[in-house]
Amino acid sequence: MGSFVRARSDEQKAQRFAEIKAAAKRQFAQRPYHEITLTTIAEELDWSRANIYKYASTKEEIFLALDADECHAYFQALLAALPEGCGFGADIVAEIWAGIASAHQDYFRLGEILAGIIEINVSLERLVAFKRGYYADMNAFADRLASILELDRARMEDLITTVYFHGVGYVSVCFRSPLMAAALAELGIERHEVDFQRTMRDFIAMCLAAR
Repeated sequence: MGSFVRARSDEQKAQRFAEIKAAAKRQFAQRPYHEITLTTIAEELDWSRANIYKYASTKEEIFLALDADECHAYFQALLAALPEGCGFGADIVAEIWAGIASAHQDYFRLGEILAGIIEINVSLERLVAFKRGYYADMNAFADRLASILELDRARMEDLITTVYFHGVGYVSVCFRSPLMAAALAELGIERHEVDFQRTMRDFIAMCLAAR
């Protein structure tokens, strides 16, 4: 455990927590959430579990922070790709939105466990901070969409949420769980391949056409 050096400044503390989040993200890409623990994260970093506790009390605190990062990156990418006054039509917006969703699939994968596991196992303070960041980003994108496409701003939150939950549902099909693959192989069932980006594009285009 000799690689751990205790942080002395706020900047160093932020760096340590960033290392923890990065380890959690790597593990989430390779194994189911329930197999990831504070111990597995500590082992990957060559830290002790006690070292982790200096920065997070639960695994859910780490994943809430990770989801916050993924959420912010997703919305910032959308805002950058759909600038004010760009003049894009609904089809182009759907294409761009789907491409960004595909590039941020971890955001949607985390959505599978966000409400039922992560958000109910963190402190009120952390959850308030998380929700504050989400609504700031979501409202900025809702304003942008309404402006670009000349749509009713009051309906944009529902649209963004609908697209989000569609992505959460489909990304689980795209993620190659070893256990799921083994179960299908045992049954002799060929895995259904889903093109996440194309599916998202078609769904977003349909939603925009309906508004």
